[in-house]
Amino acid sequence: MIPERLFDMERRFDEIEHEMALPETMSRMDEYTRLAREYAELREPIGLFREWKRVRAETEKTREMLRQEGEEELKDLVREEVAALEAEDERLAAELRARLLGGDGDEVKSCFLEIRGGTGGEEAALFARSLFTMYMRYAEKMRWKTELMGASISDLGGFKEVVLLLEGKTAFQRLQYESGVHRVQRVPETESQGRIHTSTVTVAVLREPEELEVKVNPEDLRIDVYRSSGPGGQHVNTTDSAVRITHLPTGLVVTCQDEKSQHKNKAKALRVLRARLKDRMEEEKEQEVSQERRKQVGTGDRSERIRTYNFPQGRVTDHRIGLTLYKLEEILSGSLDPLIDPLVSHYQEEQMKAR
Repeated sequence: MIPERLFDMERRFDEIEHEMALPETMSRMDEYTRLAREYAELREPIGLFREWKRVRAETEKTREMLRQEGEEELKDLVREEVAALEAEDERLAAELRARLLGGDGDEVKSCFLEIRGGTGGEEAALFARSLFTMYMRYAEKMRWKTELMGASISDLGGFKEVVLLLEGKTAFQRLQYESGVHRVQRVPETESQGRIHTSTVTVAVLREPEELEVKVNPEDLRIDVYRSSGPGGQHVNTTDSAVRITHLPTGLVVTCQDEKSQHKNKAKALRVLRARLKDRMEEEKEQEVSQERRKQVGTGDRSERIRTYNFPQGRVTDHRIGLTLYKLEEILSGSLDPLIDPLVSHYQEEQMKAR
């Protein structure tokens, strides 16, 4: 759903445009400057809104063509066009909602998505890969740029840990409430008797700070280099290009071995380290000003969870807002907006109440 106030914002945008063109307004510099500032704030969301309306009208027109078209071959082409337009409609609507809701992450240009297998061993690592694929597909729909920063692969091809960099104006804004423990209930591929197992995966979404925000003293770092290796100890590199950075004051450890160059791995690891240090600083600051600690990723224990993915019932439940959707396959294929939109709205309302 597109918020009704967008139509009011569009009317205001047109009013400002008209007022700015009046000679009497142009002669009053203070008034003109105020209007110009308001106009600039509205220009981008209104541009998006008008593009969304254009795509929505084009979608309806194409659907009408589908109803009228007789030849099956041409119908297939029109169906493809409808699907592409619907995907663009969904992307623009999500971006509009993110812009309107605002909140944390307004100025965040990039963020790190960290996924780790928790309780459940190999099954947890396999589900970590499923979540990684889900977020990658969502990022593709949202047209965010992605870069793999590091991964540790399990024996069966799952992820013990994977770190992804996401670049996009709304990436952090949309994904910031994904941090926490994700619980999966399903029959594992390795289960021969068909019993349902419960495993967990932890997700953390960290904004990437500017270098000046988090200064890292080289004397506080221990940097180890070693040979990159794949699953089962298979060497994928014959040089010591993998990098492990330990931040001595905090004990934080970051590893990176995905690049062939030691320098590139070191640069990537430092970017992730800064993000984790920034997150820790913000956590400590929030604990100082409030008794209520913000929700953390947790230890990965089965009892700590923000969301459950139940395969036998085909449902996904977000426990923070009591939302249950019987759309498991759609959600795992990257259709996350039905989960994300209610979460963003909920936390936006909570922020408004706290002010």
